[in-house]
Amino acid sequence: MKKLILTTTAVALTVAISLPVTVFAHGGATGVVKERMDAMGMMGDAVKALKDMMQGKTALNAEIVRKQAAIIQKHSGEALTKTFPEGSLDKPTEAKPEIWTDWERFTALANQLESYAEGLGLAADNGVQMGEGMGSGMGAMMGGSGTMGQMMGSGQVRPEDLAKMPVQGVFTMMVQTCSACHTDFRVEKK
Repeated sequence: MKKLILTTTAVALTVAISLPVTVFAHGGATGVVKERMDAMGMMGDAVKALKDMMQGKTALNAEIVRKQAAIIQKHSGEALTKTFPEGSLDKPTEAKPEIWTDWERFTALANQLESYAEGLGLAADNGVQMGEGMGSGMGAMMGGSGTMGQMMGSGQVRPEDLAKMPVQGVFTMMVQTCSACHTDFRVEKK
């Protein structure tokens, strides 16, 4: 009985301590602004969970890569753009009005992020560096029809092409897409 009471008390205390952090994490954001801030937070957490693996500081775990890539994919593309209805600049948003004046670029970056996230999940087993047997896959991407150069030049990012790359390369391109979007469309944090 004492163990049950102590366990219940510990759970209640943990919830009580963490609740204010969750409730006020976005400075009182509500509605669609809170929804998109929560989604951005989840994607940011996923990137952080992968960072040390991609830098070789911790062992690559393909299952974790797939799980985190799925989180990013779930919140990108159309799922991301729908959280930015025109004019949704209610504080504490970090969105710039340029999102709606350059909607085409914003949408392209959101869709590119989705493709990179899918490609990241598909490349999870490839390792962070080019391994034995992968050279032919990379060569196929660099030459011939449907090449990486053509893919990048056309603005189309195909997850099946990314799946042939080292996971670290796909991660880097995905993070660069995040950075480009933040540079153009997010108010700089002070």
